[in-house]
Amino acid sequence: MTENKNRATAAAILPLVGGAGNVISIAHCMTRLRLGLRDRSLVQDERLAALPAVLGVVEDTTYQIVLGPGTVARVTPEFEALVEEERAAAPAAPPTPLTADALTADGLAAQGAAIRAERKARNATPFKLFLRRIANIFVPLIPALIGCGIIAGFNGLMVNLGWLPAVTPALAAIATGFMALIAVFVGLNTAKEFGGTPILGGAVAAIIVFPGVAKIDAFGQSLSPGQGGVLGALGAAVLAVYVEKWCRRWVPEALDVLVTPTLTVLVSGLVTVFGLMFVAGEISTAIGDFADWLLATGGAAAGFVLGGLFLPLVMLGLHQALIPIHTTLIEQQGFTVLLPILAMAGAGQVGAAAAVYVRLPRNGSVRRTIKSALPAGFLGVGEPLIYGVSLPLGRPFVTACVGGAFGGGFVGLFNQLGDAFGSTAIGPSGWALFPLLAGNQGMGVMVAVYAAGLAVGYAAGFLATYFFGFSRQMLTDLNADDDTGTGLIAASGTPAPPAPGAPEKAPAAF
Repeated sequence: MTENKNRATAAAILPLVGGAGNVISIAHCMTRLRLGLRDRSLVQDERLAALPAVLGVVEDTTYQIVLGPGTVARVTPEFEALVEEERAAAPAAPPTPLTADALTADGLAAQGAAIRAERKARNATPFKLFLRRIANIFVPLIPALIGCGIIAGFNGLMVNLGWLPAVTPALAAIATGFMALIAVFVGLNTAKEFGGTPILGGAVAAIIVFPGVAKIDAFGQSLSPGQGGVLGALGAAVLAVYVEKWCRRWVPEALDVLVTPTLTVLVSGLVTVFGLMFVAGEISTAIGDFADWLLATGGAAAGFVLGGLFLPLVMLGLHQALIPIHTTLIEQQGFTVLLPILAMAGAGQVGAAAAVYVRLPRNGSVRRTIKSALPAGFLGVGEPLIYGVSLPLGRPFVTACVGGAFGGGFVGLFNQLGDAFGSTAIGPSGWALFPLLAGNQGMGVMVAVYAAGLAVGYAAGFLATYFFGFSRQMLTDLNADDDTGTGLIAASGTPAPPAPGAPEKAPAAF
């Protein structure tokens, strides 16, 4: 039944994005189906966003359909299968001739829109494109991090309670096996992302976790298995890609199958053992030490800044730079202390949305949007509230950041007082983070502090938005007895023309 539901969702989406012929690439992250499209003008935004399974749509370098965690991972394979089926069934189409319709104002406008969309994709800055590539390496690892993190937390609880002592060692092996080899998976994904042979990237990265490296000295010190971690694996795999590409260019085809993989592994492996492992190890240690020092000495202030700035970082796409840092901290300490603080940004968003609901009693469309999006917001999926409520209104987005700042400051304060805790995985947020909490305190203390931080974020976001989120003119305009949703985004998440006094929605990259 679930399979049919997911396939039905995929089947409903496909014609609304222009069919299989308009789809260039298909990928997904934690919450979004990301599509590369040939012609953006073929997308039927309003009908697409009106689908029950669609929480919203976001236009960036790819066209992103927000389906929510869990759902997107099930719908994407069905969507890929439908695209392949449609392409196989359709005969090869001849080039479309230039018709008289294409020369009309509407036709030229549609072509202009497609050209603008294409140019927008080409104009993406190199730095943001680089960050997206880094994110593409680590995002596929998130499901394993989540699953192993929850098992690790459950196993720790069982050990503390003395339950099933014969089973807990097996659970520990299941929970930690992935983390022991995470460098290999990073190497595979890195080589794939940078255009090399994935297995060669994994082979070079595997050197980092091989126990035999303990017999090797570099820079006057004995190496240790795992030294350099995911950063070392990333650097080793990137180097392997460049060595492989050099070999493909210069090695004769008759010898390529023997020489290229051998030289790739040999050269990259030697540089990894006698250079990258030591350097990356020092960087990884510095990241962990800095995070500990930052929260131990200025936890409240650091949490306030991080919680307040995280939403703008997300809007700019710069939050992807944090993914390797999170992964490094999890690899070193077993959890990332930064994620519970950053999760407070979502709490501020929920509080701000609740205040908007209260302040606009006569705007039925906005209130329906908030009611439908709040459950996802509590679970850490913020896109429907961001793009459906706070960002189009302008001020509530700023006051939501204020709520995140206060929530982050609260959690950071407890880290400063010695109650250090974090998340064993990246990806989940909001209430979904509770099963992944780990730290130097008991589960009860960590849950209480995190829950209190969420409450502070909710309250601060609500109060800041209630008192400072609207001008008088905005309240007058938006509280008109209007059930059409003018000026905002309908419950499905589709942008509508801005209301008087409401700022135009800025482009964003999640």
